Amino acid sequence: MPLLRFDLIEGRDEKSLKKLLDVAHNAMVEAFKVPERDRYQIVHQHPANELIIEDTGLGFNRSKNLVIISIVSKTRTTSQKELLYALLASQLESECGISPQDLMVSITENGDADWSFGVGEAQFLTGKL
Repeated sequence: MPLLRFDLIEGRDEKSLKKLLDVAHNAMVEAFKVPERDRYQIVHQHPANELIIEDTGLGFNRSKNLVIISIVSKTRTTSQKELLYALLASQLESECGISPQDLMVSITENGDADWSFGVGEAQFLTGKL
């Protein structure tokens, strides 16, 4: 936890995809202070015509390297979120060659009762987490 979903235009090779996921996880560890093994990532790749991601009038130039990261997480502070956005933008650019204009991030927050990691239990409520 958090749970990250990556929506991408298809065509990345396995090595570049792994690098993208590793960089994103490292940013989560630094910004949200999650444990190293607290890693939940799902990748969905789409034909280019299935992703229409414009810029809300901000003037961004999107490319085929577009990365959309949807995050479901327990509540985080504004400063943690801002740090995450900045780390993702700078590290994906420097380590993966992904322009910050090709990055979109959305966070949806929820609470302890909204997570079960298995065996039919809400581990945040039972005290196991």
